[in-house]
Amino acid sequence: MSTNFFTNEKDHTLLEKIEGVFKYKQVHFFDALVGYFRASGYFKIHKFIQQTPHIRILVGINVDKLTYQANQQGLLFNPNAEQSQEEFFNEIKNMQEDQCDKEVEDGMCQFIEDIMFGRIIMRIHPKQNIHAKIYIFREEVYHPHGYGSVITGAGNLTEAGLENNFEFNVELRYDDNIKFATETFEKL
Repeated sequence: MSTNFFTNEKDHTLLEKIEGVFKYKQVHFFDALVGYFRASGYFKIHKFIQQTPHIRILVGINVDKLTYQANQQGLLFNPNAEQSQEEFFNEIKNMQEDQCDKEVEDGMCQFIEDIMFGRIIMRIHPKQNIHAKIYIFREEVYHPHGYGSVITGAGNLTEAGLENNFEFNVELRYDDNIKFATETFEKL
């Protein structure tokens, strides 16, 4: 039986679906609207999104401490470059002294760099508790031959949501769905 639904069982995880989209499409724009964002989720997908120049993450309810700290470092980088750079290197030194897992350390460094250089724009929605999960993948130029896709369902951008929890998700590839999801993301 063929279906667009997947539930994080066996070889049908949200993480594998995201990897496949990045592998087989020229994703230029990646937007994620999630209720919960964890650094663990970013660490899982960061190797797939390296070639994507425009990444926006909108969080509706909650982010973890590591993400908040990385975002603060990135936001502080612009006003006083020398001071922020010094603080950044002190934080990296502290991470090394805390003997963080190598994957976590590499992921945090990449996340901070991506925020500092504007490759990732991350926002927390100020007025609503948004619990939706939408992942929008688009090529650079619109064309009517499958220029992107949208994944929606229950999986947050967390390690558990990407592969551990039983989550009901679906991938949609029709242009109208991509357009609707993108327009709604823009409004939020």
